[in-house]
Amino acid sequence: MTQISIAALVAAARSGRLISFPTDTVPALAVRPDQAPKIFAAKQRQADKPLILMAAHPRAIWPFVQGKDQERECWQQMADQYWPGALTLVLPASSRVPAVMNPKNPKSIGVRVPNFALAQMILQQTGPLATTSINRSGQAALTVLEDINRQFPQVLTPLGSQWQLPPSATALLPSTVVEWTGQSWQVLRQGAIHL
Repeated sequence: MTQISIAALVAAARSGRLISFPTDTVPALAVRPDQAPKIFAAKQRQADKPLILMAAHPRAIWPFVQGKDQERECWQQMADQYWPGALTLVLPASSRVPAVMNPKNPKSIGVRVPNFALAQMILQQTGPLATTSINRSGQAALTVLEDINRQFPQVLTPLGSQWQLPPSATALLPSTVVEWTGQSWQVLRQGAIHL
């Protein structure tokens, strides 16, 4: 059985184990950033698809990105407007981001703060985690706990009583992804937030 208490889930994540938890969009598959290859292996995912660094608060995100003061002001404005929420910002990565998070382009990193109390509670205790949707690569995101436990028996999940998806997750829309071009934002994927 892979369902465990939140305290045990946090301890497992800190030790480098794969975990899954609900977010404000689709449920996440998550691991410590330095253990990111475990996600690619579990999902049978191509290395050219980057992972997202998810954290409980913008303050925990900013050390993982680098830019000029003016740029950081633009990023902060976007964060103030949409975080916590279903918006992923693709920004220049700092040296703190393991290259395995984005093997094809290790100089950039997608970052997000989810708007869901359980996800924030977990991330508050684990620190930022490498994340993606939980599904086999190319298949639909899994949302039902039983399906996740069956298809990913090695992944630890919260106890069933704690596995409650927020109403926003029922739309099964991923986060909207925007990339900083150096001067403005470019929409890479329209998702739950329309930009």
